[in-house]
Amino acid sequence: MDLVIALTINGMVWGLIVALISLGLSIIFGLLDIINVAHGDFFMVGTVLVLVIAGTTGFWVALVLVPLIGLALGLVIERLVIRPTISAASLTIVTTFGLSMILQEAVRATFGAQARRMAAPIPGTIPLFGLEYDVYRLFAAVFAMLCIVAFFLFLSRTRLGTWIRAVRHDRETATALGIPVTRVCAFTFGLGTAMALLGGAIAAPITTVEFRTGVDILPVSFMAVVIGGLGNLKGTVAAAILLAVLEGLVSSFADPTLARITSLAVMSGVLLLKPKGLFAGASR
Repeated sequence: MDLVIALTINGMVWGLIVALISLGLSIIFGLLDIINVAHGDFFMVGTVLVLVIAGTTGFWVALVLVPLIGLALGLVIERLVIRPTISAASLTIVTTFGLSMILQEAVRATFGAQARRMAAPIPGTIPLFGLEYDVYRLFAAVFAMLCIVAFFLFLSRTRLGTWIRAVRHDRETATALGIPVTRVCAFTFGLGTAMALLGGAIAAPITTVEFRTGVDILPVSFMAVVIGGLGNLKGTVAAAILLAVLEGLVSSFADPTLARITSLAVMSGVLLLKPKGLFAGASR
């Protein structure tokens, strides 16, 4: 029973981090219609950057710097790589796949192929449901949740957030109203990239840091977006947490590969029963 409780809590912690990453993937797809195959590698870059920067400035400074670097990186990539190919959906898949390979090989060539571990910036454990649970994991869950709340407040309470929602809803009308659509799209890609890097920065102390870390995070992020309903941001958050908890529970008695197969089976079942996603029609 203790193992099940621990895996459930771990699943919720990881699910909140995955939700943050998946939201970045969802807004990029919802606004730009881009299936960003490199999104998982942005997560990987976040884990590597926080490990490197923390060695000089400390973890907390790195946690602030990494998403800012992600925003700048996303703006540059959108201008040089995404915008010239955005007119053809198939071409953007090829482009982002190539970008994924470039990011992986650049990190491998620079930092090596050996997996590394990062010490938790908040050491120690606290009693939780009869268990001694890592303090940093709880911090990671709370911080990721606060970032998700901040993201939704940004979309609903700021002018730029309103512009993003307007462009997602009707690009032509937004253009007619004078909204700078090109700049909004560029910022949205930068924001989605920053969220992926931030997720990597939060996750670095609880996962391995290597050049292929993003390969595993990409499928579950896509599944969260699909199960939650394409463009349904709140549904994406709920689906990410459900998938992470499900995989954690299945892993308690089976191989992790079977846990991922279970998630794929759930996604297939959802698509058969509700092609628009489990939370289609819910508030966005």
